[in-house]
Amino acid sequence: MIRQPEFVTEEVFEFAKTLKKNPLFKDVKRIEIEDGKCLQMMHIGSFDDEIYSFEKMKSYLETHGLERRSLEHREIYLSDFRRVEKDKLKTVLRYFLK
Repeated sequence: MIRQPEFVTEEVFEFAKTLKKNPLFKDVKRIEIEDGKCLQMMHIGSFDDEIYSFEKMKSYLETHGLERRSLEHREIYLSDFRRVEKDKLKTVLRYFLK
């Protein structure tokens, strides 16, 4: 999942897919999501180290008496892993709350 700016409407999205030829573009979708009440954290670093950020989030939940809605979580990638060094990758980690 990659967050898009507000100006990226369905029309802008479809036009952008025509600018370069890539057979995988047929599988790319633009969707709008309403997550509701959430706990989120900016994880900076390797995807392999996300477990440490999840541990901090779990501790925060327990300390503040919050409860997850499900075991599902969301990861929003703000960096391109092909261009950014592992230790500088930015990912928003999000839990959904009751």
